[in-house]
Amino acid sequence: MPPQPASPAAPPGERYVPPPPPAPPWHGAQPRDPRTGGATGYALGGVEVPPAPGPELPTRRAQAPRPADRTEEVPQPAPPPEPPRAPAGAPAQEAAVPQERPEVRHLGDRAPTYAAEPGPLPPADPAALDALVPDTVLEGARYGAHTLRAASLRGDSARYRGESRRDFLLTARFGSGDDALVLVALAGGDRAAPGAAEAAAELCRTVAAAVGRSQGRLAEDIRAGRRDALRSGLQRLTDRGYGRLRARAAELGLAEEEYTAGLRGLLLPVDPECRTRVCFGSGAGGLFRLRSGQWQDLEPTGPAAPEPAPSADAAEPADAVGEPGSVFRFRAAVARPGDILLLCSGGLAEPMREEAALRAELAARWAEPEPPGLAAFLADTQLRLKGYADDRTAAAVWEA
Repeated sequence: MPPQPASPAAPPGERYVPPPPPAPPWHGAQPRDPRTGGATGYALGGVEVPPAPGPELPTRRAQAPRPADRTEEVPQPAPPPEPPRAPAGAPAQEAAVPQERPEVRHLGDRAPTYAAEPGPLPPADPAALDALVPDTVLEGARYGAHTLRAASLRGDSARYRGESRRDFLLTARFGSGDDALVLVALAGGDRAAPGAAEAAAELCRTVAAAVGRSQGRLAEDIRAGRRDALRSGLQRLTDRGYGRLRARAAELGLAEEEYTAGLRGLLLPVDPECRTRVCFGSGAGGLFRLRSGQWQDLEPTGPAAPEPAPSADAAEPADAVGEPGSVFRFRAAVARPGDILLLCSGGLAEPMREEAALRAELAARWAEPEPPGLAAFLADTQLRLKGYADDRTAAAVWEA
């Protein structure tokens, strides 16, 4: 056995550690340079190795931002000013609370006979579903200086018995621009008449179609103040509408009074410079105006009396032309700021003429400078009184 080399002596005071055995010779591929990427074996020695020489990594030099990359500071809104503090010892002010409309179940000392809410639904025919009539209809619009609110609702009697609403409401705008006309047509028939609902709908649609075809001429006559031309033209188209009802009644084998309805129409020019309001109609219904807190009945008190109501203006006479029972009513009035014009079917016109409590309640509710919303107008329209259970349809115009 060959002699072994002598082990080096350890320094004084330290323990001698023998060196590791020499590595076996490599066979095959040589090991990778640990300074390149991948497994390096740094954990074996824990030494710092300089990086391998190679291409220099690209560096980004700081440059001035381009105009497109610059972001502008958005100015922040200034904080709201603090409310002034009350001086010491002053009584604290209560916050303003918006006034709510009082909930009125009914007017008068006696409660109405029927319940306020609808009962059973009317019967439906599967083959005539397009003939179904909703319990309530609401409509509204605003043009320039006037605001329109309209509603038609089933009466307490019809709701209790599960019958359809017989009143009909139609609102339409014909034309465009300042030459346009807004038409409100409403009709109501007798509760006992079998064809009242169909007659009211047919009459409103017939009159509305005729007004739409004559929109240009009517708008010109209203703007020019041609009162006689308006009266004769509107009477002619109204008579034509009632003529169709009589022909239809004959086809159905009904008497004329069983297939008819009272009609009221209102023409509102869209032109803000024209404040003329034209009302016309025949049969049951009414036209009222609230001016300076007082109600005025703008229709003749008698069926054949051509004189205006005492409270109306003498400068705006109302015409009533025709035989008793089929009187054509016409009125062209100039609106004033603050006026409220109310057009209604017989179901609301009757209590408006006979019940002071209803007139006073509506005058108080409509004393606000702003018109009511649709829901509030509906609540105003259905103020209940004992003895008045028919359908109600109303259209009101607030003048600014």
